[in-house]
Amino acid sequence: MIASWRNAGCLFVAFIVLGCAPRAHAIPAFARKYGLRCSACHEAWPMLNAFGQKFKDNGYQMMNGRDAPIWQNPSYWPVTFRITPIWHRESDSQVAVNTPAGTNSGAERITSSGFDLSGLDFHTGGTIENNISFYVLPSSNPAGAFHFETVMARFDNLEGSSWLNVKLGKFELDNLVSEKRILTLSNDGGVYQIYHFIPPGDGNIFGQIGDNQLGVELMGHSVDDLTRYSAALISSNDGNVNLSAGANSYSGFFTFSQAFDTGKLGLQRVGAYAMVGEAATDYATTTTATGGIATTNPPTPVVVTSAIGGSGIGNKPFQREGFVGILYLGKVGFQVVTQHGWDSAWFGAGYGQGSSGLNNTSGTTLPAGARAPSWNGAFVETHYVWSPQLVFIQRSEWVRMSQQAQVGAASSLGNIDAYTFACRWYPIMNSRAGLALHPEYSWIRQIGTAPVTGTNLETSSLMIGVDFAF
Repeated sequence: MIASWRNAGCLFVAFIVLGCAPRAHAIPAFARKYGLRCSACHEAWPMLNAFGQKFKDNGYQMMNGRDAPIWQNPSYWPVTFRITPIWHRESDSQVAVNTPAGTNSGAERITSSGFDLSGLDFHTGGTIENNISFYVLPSSNPAGAFHFETVMARFDNLEGSSWLNVKLGKFELDNLVSEKRILTLSNDGGVYQIYHFIPPGDGNIFGQIGDNQLGVELMGHSVDDLTRYSAALISSNDGNVNLSAGANSYSGFFTFSQAFDTGKLGLQRVGAYAMVGEAATDYATTTTATGGIATTNPPTPVVVTSAIGGSGIGNKPFQREGFVGILYLGKVGFQVVTQHGWDSAWFGAGYGQGSSGLNNTSGTTLPAGARAPSWNGAFVETHYVWSPQLVFIQRSEWVRMSQQAQVGAASSLGNIDAYTFACRWYPIMNSRAGLALHPEYSWIRQIGTAPVTGTNLETSSLMIGVDFAF
């Protein structure tokens, strides 16, 4: 009776508390293939445990000699659908609003709530033959517009060595703390801020290590998977296809990690990563006239200038480096990440593909006082695993500017504080399907970035979702 009331209470709280779910690589099709429960690979679905990390590092193989699809029942189809119906409430403290004349005259708090959907993920992955695997993830927005989030082919155990594995395509960068397997789902809490941070006015959108990237990766690991490394060469285009304006430039992403078995305390893992690259600040443009301003007779054409895909030149450098720890004290787990970021002064002045869109054409000089922006960030995410079916999550995240791009700018301009609280209850978690009830609250404050007023910008998300995969 007590258990029944507890379950009923969880359901009641779940549906009166309150996102939009980011995409994560969690695929019950693997559990179906090997006859395992989701908990075999996941500490809390979709976050991997040590066994799940080893399975992924082996190219989605058990290494038992029967990983090739020829050993599977002909009816087996390695496909999983994931979508999350939700109720959410979003609040933004400073939204630019128009006067009746149509100009932005001030800023107001806008709060909205209602029932909604996440996008749909269509996961398919597995082995084509022993040591040859693939992963394809068409993903849609809530309106059903699809793009390819992941498309990769992987070749494992080259020359019979677990230290030599290669994949090619669009994939998640091999960082220990994966944003694609994040446990939080809300609009504000569903990403790691330091993985996507861009200083105010900066034009470099290509250093976002939380986004899937296009390139080739060499990775390897010891047989017990305690020691891991990876080195990736990626296009500096933030994963955009068709040789976008950020083409003709490349970045490298490098990782190393070491795990230590500490007995009852759990498997502890520490590592480091670095992204070192360059991206275009100059590109050829084309001008087109579209539509018109209806208040004039005849309508005045609206002239739009856009970059020509593949024309990027004038590459300038940027870098990100950080340290990572995945640590356990029994049922309590900690994910700790610190990161330093640096962009060329050209990006800091607004040149590149950012919101300002300035173009470093021939003869352009940097404005007086322009400097290379730099910053530091960190977060601590704590998981308390009450049971395999109930996990509580809290994350605190901070970003601090260490040098502003312009002399005279406030030293705190762009600083971020972010806090997230959530839990996931799994009433269903087996080899056929997974379902989680997910309440979450997240809050973010960024210093001096509010439109119109230039004051602090605060946003919050409150949500409840039914996150399921089949």
